[in-house]
Amino acid sequence: MRGLIVDYVGVLDGADEDNRRWKALLSAAKANGAATAILSNDPGGSGAEHIREWEYRGNVDAVVLSGEIGAEKPEVAAFQAAADALDLPLSDCVMVDDSILNVRAAVDAGMVGFLFTSFDRVAVEIQAVFDIEGEF
Repeated sequence: MRGLIVDYVGVLDGADEDNRRWKALLSAAKANGAATAILSNDPGGSGAEHIREWEYRGNVDAVVLSGEIGAEKPEVAAFQAAADALDLPLSDCVMVDDSILNVRAAVDAGMVGFLFTSFDRVAVEIQAVFDIEGEF
């Protein structure tokens, strides 16, 4: 796997401590050669600047917003747009989402899918797939 794609609402929009841990994990993934992105069903526009900040600050390589691409998760086109933003095939990407419907659709599209229920649980899965060591 060379791409890590993460949902925003319900995953990255948690408490400050969770944000710090996510940023450290994403940074470690990038340092280990993974491309990273946020894929959100957000409508985009000026109200999405808080999501875009993750890209502006270098926490992820790309932010893909459904309202700006014309496709929403669980549509394959939304997953494809995120993979395209990373210049990777779907089969080389992991999708992390708090919706089982979106995770299932990602898997059906050829991705690896992780259901987000807690940071600690999904961090272990991400670390295993991307060969990342450390505490996050």
